[in-house]
Parts: sequence; structure tokens; C-alpha cells
Amino acid sequence: MFHLYEKIGQGEVYFIAEMSANHGGKLEYALEIVRRAAKAGADCVKIQTYTADSMTIDCDNEYFRIHGGLWDGYNLYNLYQHAGTPYEWQNTIKEECERCGVDFLSTPFDRKAVDFLEGLGVGAFKIASFELVDIPLIEYAASMGKPMILSCGMGSPEEIREAVDACRRMGNSRVVLLKCCSEYPAKWEDMHLGDIPDLRARFGVPVGLSDHSMGSLGAVVGASLGACVVEKHVKLPGTDSADSEFSMEMDGFAEMVREVTCAKMIARQGDYTLTEEERSSLVFRRSVFAVKDIRKGEEFTEENIRVIRPGYGMKPKYYKELIGKKSPCDIGRGEPVEEEVSGKVRLRGGEK
Repeated sequence: MFHLYEKIGQGEVYFIAEMSANHGGKLEYALEIVRRAAKAGADCVKIQTYTADSMTIDCDNEYFRIHGGLWDGYNLYNLYQHAGTPYEWQNTIKEECERCGVDFLSTPFDRKAVDFLEGLGVGAFKIASFELVDIPLIEYAASMGKPMILSCGMGSPEEIREAVDACRRMGNSRVVLLKCCSEYPAKWEDMHLGDIPDLRARFGVPVGLSDHSMGSLGAVVGASLGACVVEKHVKLPGTDSADSEFSMEMDGFAEMVREVTCAKMIARQGDYTLTEEERSSLVFRRSVFAVKDIRKGEEFTEENIRVIRPGYGMKPKYYKELIGKKSPCDIGRGEPVEEEVSGKVRLRGGEK
């Protein structure tokens, strides 16, 4: 069972630990990432399903060279050869996820990858930001009837709409969008997480965050704005890979899970009910008290009554109306001017 919609339905955040290239070319590292991510609170471990040949062609002209940024100096083919997760590992990784009690997820980059993952029995398909415009790929993946998780990095509202509509054309309305800034790492000023509630309103689907920023602050802000999914790249200590520079170690991931869970709880809306602790604090509100002895028939004045703590007397909103009225009974210094007085001196409302 894939637990994405179960957690969303409970109002909780679904945490995806993205392995990407951080296995460093070793299967034992990939399996250790699964084990540690599960212990750190991940609901899901995600990989990517591609070969260099399914991503691009082996060509070294200017069109295929990367200039600047994290992967400066690579050509595309060599980068994907270096970073890919071998197909022959992926069932073993999935089985390790099952042993550890976390979901297995992958990003396909062509139809063969979709077929391969369908054969593995994946519970959902994740579409990467760079493939958001690959409508034929999205249609094919959506036709499998599994939940579709679409990263929206670089996507205009029109492009996001086209991707969502592609899923729906295939009879698949189980779509989750992930707000994403496709920078590695993403800068705070470029993340625009205010888009999260806007995406939810525009497209009527759950919205999460694929977070490429450093640390957990972006994820905490995203959750407070309503993100129901948080995806974060994770790595083992000492990892050196194509993605390691913007990836989070497992201790950091565990702390992020705790902080995001708390942020989601803190940001809950729509309930003005007092807690037990708040109810017990009501007595420390201000109310009207006698600060001098007051005899029956004596006028209330600014010298003999005040609005002070605690809250056993009348509400402060009646203080001005009491001034100049006569006390219907003896009231000692330090005693509350109680509710029954209001009726006897005919104040408006008369309630406490």
C-alpha cells in the first residue's frame, strides 16, 4: 500500500527522502540510505530511473555541455552516466524499502522506465521539474492509474495546467503538485513558497514542496503554508556525488521531520476552543475589584474600584458604567465586584 493519500487525508506531511546520485555508485550505500532514512522519519525513499541514453545522446558539442553551476564542466551524457541508479539495483532497493516500512518511489524519464517501474509494482510516479513539459511522458505514466506527483520547478501556470490536464485526460485525477525552485542549491529569495496556497487554489489538488534549499527552514515555511509533502535530497556522511553539495545528512533530515511536524501543528487554523491550560488561566484576566472598603449605598469611584488582576469580578467593559452608581451591598477591599451587582445597579447587559 502506498501511504501518500493516507497521510494527506490525516492532515499530516508525507516525507520523501530523495536518494538521487547519493548512492555514489555503490548498492550497499543505496541500501544504507534506505535504512537510515526510515529511522530518520521518511515515509518514502525515492530514486530515479533512467540511463544516459534515455536522457540524451553521447555528444560533446556546445549544446550538450554544462556551463556554470553545480555541474560545470560536464556534458549531459557523462553526468547521467555518473549519477544514474542502475536498473538492476532497483528491485533490491524496493525490497529494502519494504523491509524498513517505507514506500518506494521513482522518477521515470521515458516510456521504458515507466514500464519497468510498473513491472516492479510502484505505488506512484514522480515527474521531475525538467520533464513537466514532456506531455507524452506524463500522459503515459498517468495512464497506469497510479498517483502522479508533479514537480513544478520552472513551470508557468499554463505549463502546470497542461501537465495536470494531461493526467486528467488519461482518467487520472490523483495528482499532487510540488512547488519547486530548480536551483541547486535554491536561494531563499528565489523560492516563492507563497505559490503553495495559490497552486492549491488554482488547480484544486494537494500541493507539497520539493526543497533544494539548504537546511530545514524552507520545509518548515512550506509546511506552515500548507505543504502536505516535503521532498528532500539525503546523503550519507562523507558522500561525494553529483548531488551531495545540496543534500542533507540523516541527522538533519530527522530534525527537519520534527520541525516540519511541529510547524504543521502550529499552523492549524479554524479553532478558537480554549485548551484546558487556557481555561485554567482565565482567572488571571483583569476584572473589577474593590480597592477600598465600600459600604452599602456608597458610590463607586475611581478611588474605590479598579480594573486589576485576577478575573473573579465583572468584566472591565462595565467599569465606566459602575462609576457614580451606588453599591447595593458592603464590599471589602480586595473583594471582586461580582455579577450580581450589575443587575442591582442596572448596567447594560448585566452579564459577567
